[in-house]
Amino acid sequence: MIAEVGHAALWLAALLAALQLGLSLGIGSDQGREIRAIRAVAIGQAALTITAFVLLVILFLRSDMSVRLVVENSHTAKPWLYRFAGTWGNHEGSMLLWVSVLSLSGVAVAVLERRLDQRTLSATLGAQAALSLGFFAFLLFSSNPFERLLPAPVDGRGLNPLLQDPGLAFHPPTLYLGYVGLSVAFSLAVGALITGQVGPALARAMRPWVVAAWVFLTLGITAGSYWAYYELGWGGWWFWDPVENASLMPWLAATALLHSVSVLAARGGLRAWTVMLGLVAFSMSMVGTFLVRSGILTSVHAFAVDPQRGTFILALLALYVGGALALFAWRIGSVREGAPFDPVSREGALVANNLLLSVILGIVLIGTLYPLLAEAMTGEKLSVGPPYFNAVAGPLALVIAALLFFAPSLRWRRDREPVWPRIAPGALVTAVTLAATVVLAPHMTLLERAGLALGVGLIPASLQPLVGRSLRRTPLATWGMAVAHLGIGVALIGMASDSAFTQQKLVAARPGETVGVGPWLIEFKQLIPAAGSNWTALEAELRASRGSGVEVLHPQSRTFNTPPTTTAESAIATVWNGQLYTVLGEPTEDGRWQLRLWWKPFVTLIWFGES
Repeated sequence: MIAEVGHAALWLAALLAALQLGLSLGIGSDQGREIRAIRAVAIGQAALTITAFVLLVILFLRSDMSVRLVVENSHTAKPWLYRFAGTWGNHEGSMLLWVSVLSLSGVAVAVLERRLDQRTLSATLGAQAALSLGFFAFLLFSSNPFERLLPAPVDGRGLNPLLQDPGLAFHPPTLYLGYVGLSVAFSLAVGALITGQVGPALARAMRPWVVAAWVFLTLGITAGSYWAYYELGWGGWWFWDPVENASLMPWLAATALLHSVSVLAARGGLRAWTVMLGLVAFSMSMVGTFLVRSGILTSVHAFAVDPQRGTFILALLALYVGGALALFAWRIGSVREGAPFDPVSREGALVANNLLLSVILGIVLIGTLYPLLAEAMTGEKLSVGPPYFNAVAGPLALVIAALLFFAPSLRWRRDREPVWPRIAPGALVTAVTLAATVVLAPHMTLLERAGLALGVGLIPASLQPLVGRSLRRTPLATWGMAVAHLGIGVALIGMASDSAFTQQKLVAARPGETVGVGPWLIEFKQLIPAAGSNWTALEAELRASRGSGVEVLHPQSRTFNTPPTTTAESAIATVWNGQLYTVLGEPTEDGRWQLRLWWKPFVTLIWFGES
C-alpha cells in the first residue's frame, strides 16, 4: 500500500505542477490574488513530492522486497545507513530526490520572494513549474520508483559495495541542492527575459540562490573527491572522469554567475552576462544529468540505464536549454545596458574572470563530449584524460589565480591609481616562493612551480581587502570573497604539492618484512581476518614509523557476497604535513602480498581549502 500511495502522490504533484504552469501563463489584472493561488499550488506540489520521497525511504528501511527498486538496490543484511542512503544510490531514487529538492526550492521562491514585481515572479514560478513537470513526466513514464515486483523475492541484490560508504549519505544530496539552486537562477533568468525586467532587483533575488548553489556544489564536489580518493584505492583525488566533469561544469558556470550577479546587484552592470550565465549554469546541470543517466558512459558513479531513458532526458535537455537560449537570443536586445566601465576596473577584471571561466568550461565540455561523439560517428573508442585537461585548462586556471591578486583591490567603474602598492605583499611572497622552489626543488615542472608560488602568494593577497577596515563593520560579501580566495590559495598549495612531491611504491612483501616510502619505514606485521555486517576481509597490520612517531594502519581486501564483489579498502595516516596512503593488493604466487604505498605531502590542503 505504501508504494501505491507514493505513486499516487507523484501523479497528484505532477497535476499541480501543470496547474501552476497554467496559472502562471494566465496571470491577468488581479495579480495579487493569482500569485496567492500559485503559492498555494506550489506548497501542495512540494508537500506531495516530499511525501512520495519519504515513503520511498520507508520502503528501503523496511526492505520491502515487493518493490523492484528495493530488490535491485538493497539487501536485508545491509546496515540501516546504507538502506537509508541507498534510496538515492540508484537512478529512480536519485531522480525522485532531485524532483523533491526542485519542488521545495519552487515553494521557497513562491513563499519568500518579495523583491520582484509580480509579473516577473509569476513568470519565474511558471518556469520552475515547467522544469518540475518535465521531471515528473520522466519519473512517471520512464523511471517509476514505486514499481511492484510480484512475486516478491526473499531478498534483494544489494547495493554496489563501492557505494556502501557514509559518503553516499552526503555527496549526492549536497550536489543536488547545488544543481537545484541553479534551477532557480535559471527560472529567474527566464522570468526576467519574458518581462524585460533585468536589473538590480533580479540580481538581489538571484544572489542568495547562486551563493547557496555554489556553496553546496563546492561541498559536494569536495566530498565526492575525497570519497573517491580513499574508497577506490588509486591514490588520486581527481581523474577528469566524465562524471566528475559533469559536476565541475555547473560549478564553473556558477562561479562566473556568482561574480556577475554581485556586480548587477551592486552596480547595475553585466546584465547580459548575468542572464546568460543563469541559463548556462543550469544547462550544464542538465548536460551532466544526461551524461550520468543516459547509459552512454561507463563510470564508477554513473547510472547505466537503457537508451530510452537517455532519449527522454535528451528531449528535456533540448526543450529546456534550447528554448531558454532561443528566448535569450530573442529578448536580450530589449535589456537595457548597465553603466559603462573602463577595462582597468573591478568590472573589467570580473569580465576577464568570466571569460576565462567560460573558456575552461568549454574546454571541459569539449573534452568530455568529443569521445562520445567520435564513437557515435566512427565507432572508434577514444579517451580524453588528464594529459589534455591538465595541459589546456591548468594554465588558464593559474591565470585566474593571478587575477585574484589585484581584481579585489581595483575600484569600480575606473581605477586611475597605481595598482602595485595594493598587490605588493602577495606579489612579493609569490616571487620569494618561486625563487625558493627553483633552489630547493629543481625537479618541479613549470605548472607545479607556478601553482605553488601563486597559492602561497594568494594567502596575503586574499586578506588585502580586509586591511584598514573595521572587521566588525566589514560587509559579509567582502568576508565571503576573502575566505573564498584564501581557500583557493590553500587548495592550490595542496594540488601543486601533491603533484610535485608525491612518492609512490608498489612492492610485494611477506609479514615481517619492512619497506620504505618517502620518510616512512613500514613494517608488514601480519594478516588477520575481519568481518562486518555484510562483508568479510583479510586485513593487513602495518606499523609505519617516522622518527619517533608510529602509526598503525589496517588496509583491507574486502569481499561482499551480495552482490559478489571484492574491494580494496585503503588505510590512511594523516599527519601535519601530509598523508601516508596504503592499499593491500592481491597475493602473489610465492606467498607474498602486493602493497601500494604513497607518501603525499600536504595533500590534505586540497580539501581543507575547498571546504
